[in-house]
Amino acid sequence: MSKQSVLVIEDEIDILEVLLYNLEAEGFRCYKALDGEAGLALAREKNPDLILLDLMLPGLSGNEVCRRLKQDALTRDIPVIMVTAKSEETDTVLGLGLGADDYITKPFRPRELMARVSAVLRRTGSRVKTAGSERLEVNGVLIDPVRHEVFVEGRDVVLTATEFKIVQLLASQPGRVFTREQISAKVLGQPMHPTDRNIDVHVKSIRKKLDERRDVIETVRGVGYRFSDRSPRK
Repeated sequence: MSKQSVLVIEDEIDILEVLLYNLEAEGFRCYKALDGEAGLALAREKNPDLILLDLMLPGLSGNEVCRRLKQDALTRDIPVIMVTAKSEETDTVLGLGLGADDYITKPFRPRELMARVSAVLRRTGSRVKTAGSERLEVNGVLIDPVRHEVFVEGRDVVLTATEFKIVQLLASQPGRVFTREQISAKVLGQPMHPTDRNIDVHVKSIRKKLDERRDVIETVRGVGYRFSDRSPRK
């Protein structure tokens, strides 16, 4: 089996070396770029299995790089993990809204980073192997697990692989409340740390994309989230 490849776009040499060292120790073939333009060119040339993308880059920002990756037919299906020193919710929501599959903030623990990389590769590498092959329609939201598509009243909603799995999980049992821990385990394949807001950030991004049907994902305070089983309000 050929090695999986990772493109690291990072301008801080010390952090770049740590990332490359840990990735190569786990058997990944690595490519590196020190700025956004070089990263975009390498992504098109090498078509890596995953991209680790710093948010604060010289020239093109990480968010702009992500936007261009997801607009390009050659690179839009490559999963992206944002690696950023910015921990504010608005920054991570923006990155996820542009199509990033996950994010991790600096400083990070190498073992945590590698766990995130493995989890994203697992869930994006088997996107068409989702449980069930029939379309599911709930409250004006149509979910096609085979084509990996979501429609809101005929409008195509572009979700990342992680966002799609969250929507599919919640909609599979309308009205049932899933805890954040259950969502993290089933979708991300990893336990959730007490201070981790990853699921909340993904749900916020999903709601924004659902637009007029954002209310179908309900928050049950102190518990988690559910897909509404009530008819849409007129």
